[in-house]
Amino acid sequence: MVNLWRSIRFTLVSAILLGLIYPLAVTGVGNVLFPFQAKGSMVQFNGRIVGSELIAQPVTDPGLFWPRPSEVNYAANGSGGSNLGPTNPALVKEVRDNMKSAGMSGTVPAASIPPDMVETSASGLDPDISVEDAMLQIPRISKATGLSESTLKSLVIQHQKGPFLGLWGAPMVNVMDLNLALEKQLGR
Repeated sequence: MVNLWRSIRFTLVSAILLGLIYPLAVTGVGNVLFPFQAKGSMVQFNGRIVGSELIAQPVTDPGLFWPRPSEVNYAANGSGGSNLGPTNPALVKEVRDNMKSAGMSGTVPAASIPPDMVETSASGLDPDISVEDAMLQIPRISKATGLSESTLKSLVIQHQKGPFLGLWGAPMVNVMDLNLALEKQLGR
């Protein structure tokens, strides 16, 4: 009987410490030290929240940069990839369809198209695209907006983020940040 009461007390203390006190402490420290990140990295434009820096959104306007294709239609509540292997005919068809959607079918050699432009990511929500992906979108955006290609290239370079800690990954650009800068450039 002593062990039963000891187990109950241990369970209650653990539940209070790990289920209430610890999460409140971590949330409090996060809100004090990293308020922007703790609140979801929400981005404001013209005084209203337009999205999160961390989650891609569907963009179809030909005058804006498009994110990576998403297997989950950019729905954050059900993120995930297709998990199709490289020899799966469904993946080959998906990539071909994405090349057509991106306007790259027949205009650029397939070998020079960056994978992030035509392949979905593991989460389906990646907010960043490669610099190469952004650069290939410039002719479409230039035609739709009337901005020169050199102006758009400069915008991409200004918003480029280097590899993580200068070591891992390739240079990327956040699509939302880039599109908001483009909107400002256009005076919208």
